[in-house]
Amino acid sequence: MRSYIWMAGLAFAFQAQAQAPKTPSQPSKKVTAVEQKKVVYQVFTRLFGNTNTTNKPWGTQEENGVGKFNDFTDKALEEIKGLGVTHIWYTGVPHHAVVADYKPYGIADDDPDVVKGRAGSPYAVKDYYNVNPDLAVDPLTRLQEFEALIERTHKNGMKVIIDIVPNHIARKYKSLSKPEGVKDFGEDDDVTQEYNRNNNFYYIPGQPFQVPTSPDYKPLGGDEHPLLDGQFEENPAKWTGNGSRAAKPDINDWYETVKVNYGIRPDGSKDFPELPEGFEKKTYAEHYAYWKDKDVPNSWLKFREIALYWLEKGVDGFRYDMAEMVPYEFWSFLNSTIKMKNPDAFLLAEVYNPNEYRNYIFKGKMDYLYDKVETYDHLKAMIRGQALSDGLTEIRKRNQDIERHMLHFLDNHDEQRLASIDFAGTPERGKPLMVVSTLLSSAPIMIYFGQEVGEPGLEEGGFGKPTRTSIFDYVGVPHHQRWMNNGKFDGGQLSDSEKALRDFYKRLLSFSAKSSAVMGNYMDLHAPNASTPNYDGQQYAFARWSATEKLVVVSNFDSYREVDYTLQIPAELIRLWGLKDGSYPMKDVLYGGTATLKVSQGKGQIPMKLKGSESLVLKL
Repeated sequence: MRSYIWMAGLAFAFQAQAQAPKTPSQPSKKVTAVEQKKVVYQVFTRLFGNTNTTNKPWGTQEENGVGKFNDFTDKALEEIKGLGVTHIWYTGVPHHAVVADYKPYGIADDDPDVVKGRAGSPYAVKDYYNVNPDLAVDPLTRLQEFEALIERTHKNGMKVIIDIVPNHIARKYKSLSKPEGVKDFGEDDDVTQEYNRNNNFYYIPGQPFQVPTSPDYKPLGGDEHPLLDGQFEENPAKWTGNGSRAAKPDINDWYETVKVNYGIRPDGSKDFPELPEGFEKKTYAEHYAYWKDKDVPNSWLKFREIALYWLEKGVDGFRYDMAEMVPYEFWSFLNSTIKMKNPDAFLLAEVYNPNEYRNYIFKGKMDYLYDKVETYDHLKAMIRGQALSDGLTEIRKRNQDIERHMLHFLDNHDEQRLASIDFAGTPERGKPLMVVSTLLSSAPIMIYFGQEVGEPGLEEGGFGKPTRTSIFDYVGVPHHQRWMNNGKFDGGQLSDSEKALRDFYKRLLSFSAKSSAVMGNYMDLHAPNASTPNYDGQQYAFARWSATEKLVVVSNFDSYREVDYTLQIPAELIRLWGLKDGSYPMKDVLYGGTATLKVSQGKGQIPMKLKGSESLVLKL
């Protein structure tokens, strides 16, 4: 989530957690080469199929348009699959608070005083057992329309991921679709207590909630609305989603949400059974068995039911928003349950504290965590001239034991667009970052819709600022719309440079999804070339290999300078590859260029010539 501003509430999340244990995971060099690299395509579902180009700030869906589940046609899905994609993360599917009037469909209005943007935040869920009515052609059949999309996605050879937002829910949560016997969040809470283990929320007894105010912000951009009066009835007030305990949160708090209680007392101590020592080495089945007879907080049970509900619908995995604000014991409980139901479920968590990575992977049984604050941040700093490539080697070395658990990305709904003026500046400058991000590890790679055609995020949606594609408002996404070509999904309106960029992504991602080397062994070639003439901190090189495929990857992050140097290949790699003295032809798997590996006296050299922003993926 993180909206556009990082909040102080993470201090609550949770100081009492243990330091990272010594890791039991195998280093990447022992990873077998039979597994396919996972390629995730994140799509903001509301925006994907929208063909309207008006883009009026704070515009209604009638003015600016809105995409639907049905816009993901077989042709659209076939083209996404053609990029090499294995999983689609449909962002913003659960029914969240919206401003649009759906009373004729039995859906209560949401108050714009506690809704961000005209369309609402996808991370303020108001009904976990249904889907956003904006996304349906007929809101009465919205769940069936999403079920049909799940089926179409599977038919086209991809798996489905949706969001679960465990840390917070909408201030006005009300499920119209919950199964029999399921109670709403807060329905049985004792609101006279700040904290009770089985309350779903934290309360501020004796104080009503007050809507935050700011001279710089007006809900709906100042437009009128029947419920827009600076008031929202909530008495007593609840803690806000980012951990604020003020009855009147700050305008920069996640004021549209309330924090969920997982049995963490206000002083940060844990009010539930903790995992025994050594459980970081246990299987998910052993974690599941541990929790079977344990008494756990009510919120744990509610989210377990939610996850199982969507698994029954055919969803193949979840992306967990702000997972580190929830204790890892809960994740052990939930994820082991999910894995017992579907061992292949894809479980991705948003975690930003490197000191907690191993707790959430090994104790929380997460499959993957965002590699944001290390690999992503370093690549961004490099392309902005604030760092050198040496740091990539240190990051990978530091995380070698968990490298296959760290999902890589350069673009998502929270971050500035890769092609934006505040990141790479042009999509072409982002290409070497993408090569390194994709091929550096065996972990999944994710792209965000529109990234593959250079979307720069220039639109003024309403809530929030340009350089990010708005997640709070109804907007059209221009570069993506040109690829969409009014529903033909054939790139018919793309410029030549945009077509070339999408072709690059298709070549790179498709190769990575089929490469055994990328799922195999790794050796750093950057440090061995520290003294190589013309090879500097704007270059990066490494080797990947399996029993059947051997690769050397080189990238030039300098956008303006052509470089030529002789890459030194260490004797250790020559030995591991079983090469004798002689010349070995190599071919670039992306565009077919050639090079020659010359081996003499057990050491290797490859003469290189790279253009600005160019990468080569040389296959022996």
